[in-house]
Parts: sequence; structure tokens; C-alpha cells
Amino acid sequence: MVDITVKDFRGSYFPYEGAAIKDYFEMLKPLAPDLIFTHCRHDLHQDHRVVHELTWNTFRDHLILEYEIPKFDGDLGTPNVFVTLSREQLRQKIEILLDCFPSQRSRQWFTRETFEALARLRGIECNAPEGFAEAFFARKLRLAIP
Repeated sequence: MVDITVKDFRGSYFPYEGAAIKDYFEMLKPLAPDLIFTHCRHDLHQDHRVVHELTWNTFRDHLILEYEIPKFDGDLGTPNVFVTLSREQLRQKIEILLDCFPSQRSRQWFTRETFEALARLRGIECNAPEGFAEAFFARKLRLAIP
């Protein structure tokens, strides 16, 4: 079962609503997720930065993978974790992105071609079998060796 909650914090004002957002993050602690995805540390967007900081502040003992978002700021980096994608998985991912983020559709960079290009570059970096990959930053990674 998937349970998705969408909150109504005011966009572009996250730095000023930090206390309310922090309270919400603290309510999430009992969920104890196995894996958390958040914006990458060097994301220049103010709302993304706040979410990233609160993620690391709230979930100190969890596996956190930071994702990158291509955008006007040009703040892509050098990721160190790759997940290879088949052409079909990439197609599905792009369809989901285009469908789930209607507020971004007017952005010049928010296109199928952008997402394909980034996946192709990440696929080259990790020598992906079908040439495509999703990339993440893992700042801390704890391995349990049996």
C-alpha cells in the first residue's frame, strides 16, 4: 500500500516556514524508513535546500540518497551512486515526471529530451548495459557485513 501525503507549505518560502516544516519532519521520524531520497546538498533552490537540511537533521541513522534536478541554476554535480535503467524504465520514469510535476511544465528545461540526456550521461559514467542510469549522491553509507 502506498500512502502519499501532500502538505501545503508555501512554495518559495520554505526558509521562512522552517519551524513548521521542521515540526512536520519530526512527525515522520517514527516511520523509520529503510531508504530516503532528498535533494542533493549543493542544490541552489531555496526550498530544496531546506528540505535537504531537514532530511539530514531528522534522519541521522538512515540511508539517504540525494538526487539531482536539472534546472536553470546548472548545479549538477558528480554523483557516486548509479542505478542502471532499461529503455523501458527510462520511458516510464519520464512519463511519471512529466505527469506528476505540472507546475514545472512551463519551464524550458522540463522536457523529455532533458531527462533522456541526463540519463544517457549518467549511463556513460557507470557503463550501463543499455546506456542509461539514474544517479545519486551518497554522503554516508553504512554497510553491514554478515
